[in-house]
Amino acid sequence: MKFSVKKLTTTAMLAALSYIVMVFVRIPIMPAAPFLEYDPKDVLFVLTGFLIGPVEGCVVVILVCLLEMVTVSTSGPIGLLMNVIASLCFVLPAAFIYRWKKTLPSAIIGLAVGVFTMTASMLLWNYLITPLYTGMPREAVAAMLPTVFLPFNLIKAGINMAITLIIYKPVSILLHKAKVLEYKEKNPVPAVAGDTQNNTDGSKGKKKFTPLAIIIGVVLLVICIAAIFIIRNFG
Repeated sequence: MKFSVKKLTTTAMLAALSYIVMVFVRIPIMPAAPFLEYDPKDVLFVLTGFLIGPVEGCVVVILVCLLEMVTVSTSGPIGLLMNVIASLCFVLPAAFIYRWKKTLPSAIIGLAVGVFTMTASMLLWNYLITPLYTGMPREAVAAMLPTVFLPFNLIKAGINMAITLIIYKPVSILLHKAKVLEYKEKNPVPAVAGDTQNNTDGSKGKKKFTPLAIIIGVVLLVICIAAIFIIRNFG
C-alpha cells in the first residue's frame, strides 16, 4: 500500500479511539466468571481493516494491546498474547474477505468467519493456557468451556459484528465526505450496506446508501442482548 498521510492519520485516530473505549467500556457478561468482560475495541480494529486495510488493522491491534498491557491490564504478557490472538482472529478474516470483494454479503461472511475463528481460538487458548496462569485444575476449566467461555466469546464477537454492521457505513461516509479518506477509482465507496453501482439518477462515482447492514446489525445486537439477559437471569 502506498504511504498516505491521511491514511496514517486515520489509522492513528482509530488506534486512539480503540484504546479509549477499551479503558472506559468494560462490561462483565458472565455472572459465573466476572473477570470475563466485554469491551468494544475489536469494533475499531475491524473498522480499520475495512476502511484502510488488513495490515493497518493488524498494526492497530498489536499497538493497542501493548498499551493495554502496560496501563490497565494485570495479566502481563500472557494477557497480551491472548488479546492479540483473539483480536487478530476476528479482524483479519473479516478484513481480508471484505477487501477481496466490498459488498454486504462479503462483509457478513467475513465477520461471521471472524466470530467463528475468534471463538474457536479462545476455547483452545482457555483450555491450554488458563490453568497455567490461574492455578485452576484443567478439569475445572474444561467444564467451563461449554457453559462459560463458549457463550461469552460468541456473545462478545456477535456484539462486535453487530456494531460494525451498524456504524461502518455512516463512519465511512463521514470520513469520505470530510476527505479524510479518498474514493478509489475502481471502487469509489465501500459497499458494506448493500449499495448499488450507480445512484438512482444514473450518476456514477458515489454509491447509493441503503440501511440493510444497519438493520441486520440491530437484529443481531438484539439477539446478543437477549442472550445476555437469559444468561444473567436463568443461567
